[in-house]
Amino acid sequence: MADPDLPDDIDIEDLDPSVLQDLRSLSKDNGEAVAKHMIMAATWMDDDPKLALRHARAAKDRAGRVSIAREVNGIAAYRAGEWKEALAELRAARRISGGPGMLAVMADCERGLGRPEKAVELGRSEDASLLDRESAIELAIVVAGARLDMGQAESAVITIQRAQPSRDDRGMSACRLSYAYANALAEAGRVDEAKEWFEHTVAIDEGDWTDASERLAEL
Repeated sequence: MADPDLPDDIDIEDLDPSVLQDLRSLSKDNGEAVAKHMIMAATWMDDDPKLALRHARAAKDRAGRVSIAREVNGIAAYRAGEWKEALAELRAARRISGGPGMLAVMADCERGLGRPEKAVELGRSEDASLLDRESAIELAIVVAGARLDMGQAESAVITIQRAQPSRDDRGMSACRLSYAYANALAEAGRVDEAKEWFEHTVAIDEGDWTDASERLAEL
């Protein structure tokens, strides 16, 4: 399949300088083409995931040895629901660059492939201990979801508790963690506690990130 068209007015300087630095290993023309496809992949990720994935694949095909190109392809594939491709690309990115990588996304891909036990394994991996706070929260949320997939609601509650949800925290990550905790408690039949955490989620949900108010009304 031919590469998707690129608009004439793309400015590659819109990319993070560290990404542009990584692309300097390519020829000038190829590096610029990769940068433009990556920008278009990011541009279309929400509104047209399939088109975003075409741009991400075009970037990857031109820069297969560049970690960030593989990572963008993986994220775009994930957003488009192409779990197997996403997992393969994110693994490739980690092999090239090292580090814990996109563990939460990889774990969610395992769930998408019907392998929740693999998601739980990623949550226990050595790399999981290397994640920053925000990434660790995202991984905990995914692993708790995997536990629910397996019908292990109390284990899901414990998974979230280990991520230390706090009523003092604010922001999207804190909101998502609070919601996941409330959801796990509800699934475990601990309705009164679930209500408390859904109420807290509503109180800190500044950007309408969740449907906590609707969930609260259902309990």
